[in-house]
Amino acid sequence: MRSITYVITDRVGIHARPAGIVVKTAQKYQSEILVHKGEKQADAKKLMQLMSLGVKGGEEISVTAVGPDEEEACAAMEKVLKENL
Repeated sequence: MRSITYVITDRVGIHARPAGIVVKTAQKYQSEILVHKGEKQADAKKLMQLMSLGVKGGEEISVTAVGPDEEEACAAMEKVLKENL
């Protein structure tokens, strides 16, 4: 299991365009990738789940990957978050 935390810098938060990019990135990996905000969690490979978290700018999320390519998946998720959110 590998985890990262990230504070959303986009003032709007996780909205449709960057969420779609996050989902496309997550779908490239075999590992289960979950995004956590407080007590809520969403499958990073499912757009509606990710959007339902309601993450706003300035809020902290954590991303957890579990599986055969978890290291690569977490690194890719960290990169896509930094570039888009």
